[in-house]
Amino acid sequence: MPHADEDIDRRLTDLEVKACYQDDLLETLNRLVAEQSAQITQLRMALARLAEQQSDARPEGFRSLRDELPPHY
Repeated sequence: MPHADEDIDRRLTDLEVKACYQDDLLETLNRLVAEQSAQITQLRMALARLAEQQSDARPEGFRSLRDELPPHY
């Protein structure tokens, strides 16, 4: 039954090749997830800074309509 042994060897080799490709893909995906996580963290921090700047720029309390007139009036 040398034919059956050759078939088993071929199938085992195919499985090993697939496992190598899957390991490589998993490493690539893990790296991408880590990079995206870092980017999300940076974007959240930037958004928080923008929200803080906007709230700092927003006037407190009541404003008169005279404050809203263009400078040429």
